This record gives sequence, structure tokens and C-alpha cells, in this order.
Amino acid sequence: MITKHNFIVKEKDHKKRVDQIVVSNLSNFSRSKINKIIKASLLKVNNKTITEPSKKLNIGDKISFENIVHEINIKPSKIHINIIYEDEDIIVVEKPAGMVVHPGAGNYNNTLVNGLLYYYKNNLSQINGLDRPGIVHRIDKDTSGLIVVAKNDKTHKFLSKQFENHTIKRSYLVFVYGIIKPLKGSIKTLIGRSKTNRQKMSVLAQRGKSAITNYETISIFRGKKIPDISLLKCILETGRTHQIRVHLNFKKNYIIGDQTYGKKIKKFNEVDPSLVDYLRVFKRQALHANTLGFIHPKNNNFVSFTSKLPKDLLKLRKILEKLAN
Repeated sequence: MITKHNFIVKEKDHKKRVDQIVVSNLSNFSRSKINKIIKASLLKVNNKTITEPSKKLNIGDKISFENIVHEINIKPSKIHINIIYEDEDIIVVEKPAGMVVHPGAGNYNNTLVNGLLYYYKNNLSQINGLDRPGIVHRIDKDTSGLIVVAKNDKTHKFLSKQFENHTIKRSYLVFVYGIIKPLKGSIKTLIGRSKTNRQKMSVLAQRGKSAITNYETISIFRGKKIPDISLLKCILETGRTHQIRVHLNFKKNYIIGDQTYGKKIKKFNEVDPSLVDYLRVFKRQALHANTLGFIHPKNNNFVSFTSKLPKDLLKLRKILEKLAN
């Protein structure tokens, strides 16, 4: 199904970005959705196709675009969802490692969305399309932790604006090899698609998007029978794809268990067998989204949520604490 949209740029939108203009005028579109439409060459300005969401427009410019809505049959599934907070506008979910947030790329069942549809049916925002009801943001399949879900479009847009303005407060706990230097600081780079592997992100010298990760060392585990391992707290100022994983790879403090950006530790000479055995079966990045804070759409008060380390990361920490001198 195709829906067509046409309107003229008014004085209030003079010299603004085209994606911002569309979102401010059409309440049922998110900025990410408009960006996809633009990059798919489906949007025109004065009957000329544009491909840059950042293009600034003038009063009187005519915007026209088509939105292709695919009929998607996503089956609700009775999946356990750990909800730590809920009201009439938002749901805060504690996602386990191994769960995909929304259907796509061969994963159409047992995603968080499948579970949300079972419990909430049509009581979720629709801004991001039929395949992503309620989904404002996401974390990687093999990252555990907190996600906020929107129950209505107004809430979705309100939260999305905070993500776009980088005012959402997010912190992650992560176990890495080695001792990061300095022990506390910021990693500031550009991040974009890897030139050698388009499935990966990479730190780039130019043409990437600005990415800032603040970090501090929480614990250092050192001992005769373990390699140096650190527990870090990372606070995001920006939210680029795979940002923490890419930044820690850049610092050569590889995340334990990261199958894409990590490094296989082949030499375990004199390392305690209990740790060796656990590291060999630990196949997900030891990364956990442990805090999430934002302005609530209903009362404009700041709300914050915390999630403790899941069982697999708690076990890792206990092994390390036991072996550290």
C-alpha cells in the first residue's frame, strides 16, 4: 500500500532540515522513518528527488513523498517479558541477552515485539511502522538491559526527540580485557560503516558521525591465574550503532564474549580452569544497559530506572573476584 503526502514549507520552518520539517508537520512520522524514505529516493522537493535528510529548505518549497506500507504479519507470542515499570504512556522492559528487539533479517518470531503484541495488542505506538510497534530505540541482540517502549504516538515522538537531542541518560556495565588508560575519561571519534566489512561499524578519520563515550573503571581483576580484566561503566553522550563495542575495540580493551568486535584470547597459560571454561562458553558480549533516564511525557519530570547485572555476568564477576589477589 502506498500513501502520498504533499505540503508547502511555511515561515516557521524556513531554513530548517527537511527531515525536521516533515516530522514537525506530520504527527505520524518519526525522524528515523523519514530518513529512510529520503534515502530510498522517495521524497521530492519542488519535484526534484533529494537524498540528504539534512538539506535545508525555504519558505514556499513544495515537499512531496510516498510512504510504502508493507503488509506484515507478525504473530503475537506468549513470551515472558520482564517489565520493571509501566503506566498509561510507557513500558520499561529489561531485555535478556539473546532476544532480538524487533522482527527482521530472518528473525520474525520470539522477538520483543512478538511478546509486546501478545500482551498489548494495538495499544502501542505505530510511528515506526507495523513491524516495530512501540519501539523507540533498541539494543543489540546479545546485549542485556533496559529499553523504553511507547504506548502511543505522542509519547513516541516525545521520547524520540530526547534521543535525537542526546538528552537521554544511559549507562552500561561492561567487562573488558586489560586495564583501560586512563582509568577514567572520554572516547571521542567519528563512527561509520567499516570500509572492509559493511556489516560492521568502525572508527573513521573522516565522514563518520560524531560519537562520544564517557567511561570510568569500576573494578580491576588481577591475579596470577587470570588475565587482567576490568569492569567499566560507560555513559553515552551519543547513540551510534554499536558505539561502546566499537570504541572499546578502538582502545584495544576488547569486550569479553563479543563475537564481532572482540578478540579471541587463545593463550590461557596458567589461567585457572574455572575461568577458562567459562570464557570458552561465554558467547555474548559482556555488556549490560543498567540505567535509563528521561523526561516523562506526561508530567515533564525526570525519571530514572536501574537494572542489576544478569545471572551470567554476576557469575563472571564472582569467578573473577574469587581468583583476583
